[in-house]
Amino acid sequence: MANNSEQVLLRFYLRAADRAPFAPTYERIIKAARREGLSGATVLKGIMGYGSHGAIEASAWTLTEHVPVIVELVDGGERVVHFINRSLNDQMMSGMATLERAAVMRYTHRTAAPSDPLELSKMLDPLSTLPRIEPRDHMTTNTDGILLRVFIGEADRYEHQPLYEAILRKARELGLSGGTVLRGIEGFGANSVVHRASLLEMSTDLPIVVEIVDTEAKIKQLVPYLEKMVSEGMITMEYVVILMYRHTDAKT
Repeated sequence: MANNSEQVLLRFYLRAADRAPFAPTYERIIKAARREGLSGATVLKGIMGYGSHGAIEASAWTLTEHVPVIVELVDGGERVVHFINRSLNDQMMSGMATLERAAVMRYTHRTAAPSDPLELSKMLDPLSTLPRIEPRDHMTTNTDGILLRVFIGEADRYEHQPLYEAILRKARELGLSGGTVLRGIEGFGANSVVHRASLLEMSTDLPIVVEIVDTEAKIKQLVPYLEKMVSEGMITMEYVVILMYRHTDAKT
């Protein structure tokens, strides 16, 4: 991958318990990406979410972990679309994936010293310039997608409940397709107070990111509620291409 170049970020929204088959879907995606020679992959585990299977939350009563999982892959547009068309049909039985433009400022191997100066990239091309994605039996595409991120604190409340839970509940009430909650281990916000995870401090106000993906029309329905609910924090949005995968025998 070239430094300071335009790439594509492919992000999968899954459950840790998803199998496709015999192994967790996220593990199969990572192995397939490595086999295809993609530049790298990252797996992020959330603490709460919902999707086509309903609510997703960690439980101490099951041996299988049902927390939401996000897998992120970054590479060139041609390589990412080739990976989708060639390898994903056998890996993704259900779940959602998104595509968005990403500018790589530096990509350096551990054994190599960076040569070019680190600098911001130029304006990115629109998603419409991506190569064509071939539709599959259980895959649908929607180019009118938005990824909404809400950056708040774990201690934030709305009507006597955690704010991140309130946001997910409202999104589900409005019929949005899914949402994921990620907990950070350290961060600071507008008041510049640093919060970090600590074994000696169990009630730390850790940073929380709520990610919600849906069409522009659906996201617009949620925005007025966020305006009332989020009194302190940050909200960002990005245009994405949405890929939905469903079991061929699914009723929805």
